[in-house]
Amino acid sequence: MKQSSRSSSVALTKLTLFFLVSITVSTLSQAKASSLVSEIKSQNQGQDSEPYVGVNVGTDVSNLLSPSDLVSFLQVQKITHVRLYDADPDILKALSKTKIRVMISVPNNQILAIGSSNTTAAAWIDRNVVAYYPETLITGIAVGDEVLTTIPSSAPLLLPAIESLYSGLVAANLHTQIKISTPHAASVILDPFPPSQAFFNQSLAQFVVPLLQFLSKTGSPLMMNLYPYYVFMQNKGVVPLDNALFKPLTPSKEMVDPNTLLHYTNVFDAMIDAAYFSMKNLNVTDVVVLVSETGWPSKGDSKEPYATIDNANTYNSNLIKHVLDRSGTPLHPETTSSAYIYELFNEDLRSPPVSEAHWGLFYANSTPVYLLHVSGSGTFLANDTTNQTYCIVMDGVDSKTLQAALDWACGPGRANCTEIQPGEDCYYPNNVKNHASYAFDSYYQKSGKAAGSCDFKGVATITTTDPSHGSCLFPGSKKVSSNKTRQVVNSTHERSAADRLRVIALRSNPISGFSKELVVFFVVALSSLLFFDIITSC
Repeated sequence: MKQSSRSSSVALTKLTLFFLVSITVSTLSQAKASSLVSEIKSQNQGQDSEPYVGVNVGTDVSNLLSPSDLVSFLQVQKITHVRLYDADPDILKALSKTKIRVMISVPNNQILAIGSSNTTAAAWIDRNVVAYYPETLITGIAVGDEVLTTIPSSAPLLLPAIESLYSGLVAANLHTQIKISTPHAASVILDPFPPSQAFFNQSLAQFVVPLLQFLSKTGSPLMMNLYPYYVFMQNKGVVPLDNALFKPLTPSKEMVDPNTLLHYTNVFDAMIDAAYFSMKNLNVTDVVVLVSETGWPSKGDSKEPYATIDNANTYNSNLIKHVLDRSGTPLHPETTSSAYIYELFNEDLRSPPVSEAHWGLFYANSTPVYLLHVSGSGTFLANDTTNQTYCIVMDGVDSKTLQAALDWACGPGRANCTEIQPGEDCYYPNNVKNHASYAFDSYYQKSGKAAGSCDFKGVATITTTDPSHGSCLFPGSKKVSSNKTRQVVNSTHERSAADRLRVIALRSNPISGFSKELVVFFVVALSSLLFFDIITSC
């Protein structure tokens, strides 16, 4: 009985220790899990609340990338927010589990049906939102596009359509995660400068007032399509080009609102504040402006001489910096409007004028139209001057034009053309296209990949594909000067990869997140069990 009692006591002690360990582990695991969930929620809320730059994705493009290739391209370019002009099911499916936030749209031709039927609206939400969320991070719905100014006949049904779709979101319990609004043209606001005198077009008041009340009630943004390019074109001689392009201005050139004495260094901020003042005139002060479209064309006809690559590059580069710097506006320095650049690709199927097809950051083949100067503005867009890019001849250019460009590059342009001389590594294939590509790339790299340095009167284009061949290394490829340097670089990469694997292993190992105290507890507990085993055996 005595031996049995001691065995029972030992067994009970072991069992007690086991339960203590189990309870402790369970409690700490639950606490850690709860902390992790809170951290993820906090990160998601933080990302949504921080100002961001997104990109509009138009599809009037011949040979548009497949949905899967498009999404891969977005990921490579570090684009985190996109706006679609519809709710393409293939693209939404491809965006699943990518963490890319997407604003989907109701095309203008669907507003009539949705605004006339709650059932149709509910079905639209089920088909285009519920079917994909949350795997696809749909964060907003844009109902129509510039409806009040382009198709006024649909204006009476715009708010009913928005409200019916919102009811569908409420039914799906998604109304707090997904905001719904409608993009407006800047022309809905009259007398926009000075901003303090701006007001909504009185003829649209019957639609604007209840819409703003809805936005205020639901915490949704006022979506505005704002184009300083058009403001400048319509007011040449009054609005300085530098002011439209976010370029630094001397105080004497800044625009001053005589009523508020606020100084405006760029047209973009003035347009946003005009929207805020217009809302304030209607007693709405708690709705944030979201810029659903903005941009600058890189090419135009003779009537649009300011639609150039340099100006487009300057505008969009400075826009990105302006938003990501979180500088706000003169009226609301505490609030920075997020903005969607118009647009990702040049839409070559667009109707004239020429500029309509040249708003894109990239060509349809995914090569950049120009290299944005956004270094130091975070990880947004890999299309940066730090990229591995090359300048080569465009297809379909005649030899005579190419020869003239080649002569300039190797002459006044002072490109290094040694390697395309007879007997050198890049002499073959011995044709003007190959030689010109090498010379263009030499000039482009020598110029620091500056905007406009890969043009040569329209016969050159930028590519991310290394044009080197055989023993011919193009200037842009000569990043590694020796095997020794290559080995150092590779070892650095390997070490970084090893570090990443180590971090991943630690994160995936459940015990790694526990405190040191828990590890000590385990050791003590196991030692106690071992001690009782020894006592028992004696």
